[in-house]
Amino acid sequence: MKRVFLFLFFVSNSLIAQSNLPSSASDISPLLIGENVPNLSLKDTNGKSVNFSDLISSKKTILVFYRGGWCPYCNTHLSALAETELQLIAQGYQIVAISPDSPKSLMETQTKEKLNYTLLSDSDGEFAKAFGIAFQAPENYGKYLKKSSENLNTELYIPVPSLFILNQSGTIIFEYISPDYKQRITNDLLLSVVKSL
Repeated sequence: MKRVFLFLFFVSNSLIAQSNLPSSASDISPLLIGENVPNLSLKDTNGKSVNFSDLISSKKTILVFYRGGWCPYCNTHLSALAETELQLIAQGYQIVAISPDSPKSLMETQTKEKLNYTLLSDSDGEFAKAFGIAFQAPENYGKYLKKSSENLNTELYIPVPSLFILNQSGTIIFEYISPDYKQRITNDLLLSVVKSL
């Protein structure tokens, strides 16, 4: 009897844990300006583990979360960022873009969009969840996410497209978050913000 109880307890706790993700993009609770970002490791396009704190310790960082290489709005935004990368570098910044895509899919996006900046894989969603911008993927999104996700045993999630500006200590000094995935920050606004910080 004890074993049955423990099993039921475990199953019910698992179900509760899986339902912790917001059900829609408008229900997220992101980190705020002034808060510090989590120190986690992600994988680069070669599948190599990268410690995020080490990555941002030498330069201020434009951190972008995007839904994946399957999303045309994301690809347009990634390409737009590439157009302004040199101006951002001149201001002392680096660009880092993160998605649920596997390292292989990241490499395909990097090649297709001709990106020179860093792309990182958050296939299990731990980084996006820590930022408070992950939500449950609608059922019809599974066909996109299963192709690109590295760990198919985790709950499928989507990050709300977001842009954070971080200092070298990992403190958020600006953020742009829009639950409407079609709306992204413009290069003009981004450059204006960077110059004012």
